[in-house]
Amino acid sequence: MKKTSSVLRLTTPLVFAVVLVACTTAPPTIQTGPDAELSFDGLHKVDNSQADVAWARPDFDISGYTKIWLVGAGIEYRQVKDRGRSTIARSQGGPYFIDDKSRAQFEELVGKVFKEEFEKIEKYELVDGPGPDVLMIRGGLLDVTSYVPPDPIGGRSYIYLSSVGEATLVLELRDSETGTILARSVDRRAAETIGGTFTRSNSVTNSAEARRLIRFWATRLREGLDGFGQ
Repeated sequence: MKKTSSVLRLTTPLVFAVVLVACTTAPPTIQTGPDAELSFDGLHKVDNSQADVAWARPDFDISGYTKIWLVGAGIEYRQVKDRGRSTIARSQGGPYFIDDKSRAQFEELVGKVFKEEFEKIEKYELVDGPGPDVLMIRGGLLDVTSYVPPDPIGGRSYIYLSSVGEATLVLELRDSETGTILARSVDRRAAETIGGTFTRSNSVTNSAEARRLIRFWATRLREGLDGFGQ
């Protein structure tokens, strides 16, 4: 791993949201200098991020933006060739195929939760297109994986799970007019039961766990945006 010759501390709550960090002993910092680790598109790596990986421009600044444009980058699902119904897939606990109905329900849930959270935002106006003072927030979910069997295993009536699935959130901030990327984070998390205990799986509990994960991401971003400049 390369060593940095200098770092730029990220002190605004917004950046904490963008790179999906929590309270840590060391603040997140953007690598700078000739030895800084760069992404394929020239962003500098952010150290001390609790996201799997985060990158930002060394001159990261969004003080000129007053509006937000939310743009979905799509949802991709784990490819499961046997559709999760074979004995091998079941003995390993999945992953299982996500059918069209379940995908539609999940995508509706994602849109609903983000909409609910961003309706609470106070410091920015939500818009549906680019503009000179519009910050584009582009987010997508990759490798969405389900550990929920498509039907009861071996005829059993009840299934107990500690995690219904997991997904990777890719979040980017861009200038809406030029498309210039300002920051990116990649974070993979599981939709787990509270405390990681095993809970009987049904449509209600599964939806609640998925909702909890989506709301975590949406709330962290929304609170960070509202806290910018404080």
